[in-house]
Amino acid sequence: MALMLIVILIGLLAHDLFSGKRENLTNVYEYQLDKFKNVDSGILCYKEKLQIKLQGTDFGGIAVDRADNIYIASANLVQQYNKNGDFIFSFKIQDTALSIAIHPSREILIGMRNYLERYSEKGALIQQWEQFNKAAYFTSIAADDSSVFVADAGNKIVHRFNKDGKRIMEIGKKDKDKGIPGFFIPSPYFDVLFDKSGQLWAINTGRHAFEAYTIDGELITRWERTSMSIDGFSGCCNPTHVAVLSDGSFVTSEKGIARVKIHNKNGDFSCLVAGPDEFAEGTVGLDLAVDSKDRIILLDPVKALVRIYTNLN
Repeated sequence: MALMLIVILIGLLAHDLFSGKRENLTNVYEYQLDKFKNVDSGILCYKEKLQIKLQGTDFGGIAVDRADNIYIASANLVQQYNKNGDFIFSFKIQDTALSIAIHPSREILIGMRNYLERYSEKGALIQQWEQFNKAAYFTSIAADDSSVFVADAGNKIVHRFNKDGKRIMEIGKKDKDKGIPGFFIPSPYFDVLFDKSGQLWAINTGRHAFEAYTIDGELITRWERTSMSIDGFSGCCNPTHVAVLSDGSFVTSEKGIARVKIHNKNGDFSCLVAGPDEFAEGTVGLDLAVDSKDRIILLDPVKALVRIYTNLN
């Protein structure tokens, strides 16, 4: 008898769960993004001026040198274009690049998954560093005269190397006594960069935070902006890429809601460069650079384009 009652009860529950018109049911937990993709054109401050159609596949990074030449790293290939979009030259590399930077000496630094290569400005291989551990995932490079800083999304740390690849120290390891929260990097997007004053910044993407460090690893300041609205960053890990303008403002790109924005040096939203309607659905990996004229140089890996934006003012 008890078994029969249980069977009847299960049947009634199943009827309640699975009968009725499903189209009338609403998932209150659904992650709605559509309303955040609509942007006010009045907050636009840049316009697209030029596009460069790229060769290659699996685009990993973009950089600009002091002469405003543009470099794009991808699978087995590095390309260089001048500021007007004219092709200059390309050279082959033996692996898929995830990042690229131009050293003050004009050497080209290419980040593979767990090692770096140094090339001359003409594309001749100078040195290949030893491979780091298997967890490493080198997503970004910044260099000054004495050191090379590498954001490692796999090990969730910024490494400081000398130019020849000898590791000097780690930056950003969690330290409560020093107020360092530690990097929370849920996906392979993790930028490190110098601003125009020479200050080193690392982007703590899982915390939607910007952190400034001395080259010896002391935390100087940090700010974070978590918001679904345009004045902040949302999702697991944004912004994915960052560059800096001459006034110290940050240019940022995001995934989830693909867009490019400017935040001032204190973190407050300034204006919009490009909205979600300018990108293919699902676009990620919008790497950024800024040239001497404050043009924003954007790598669009889905459309295989370099897209150059100029200020409306």
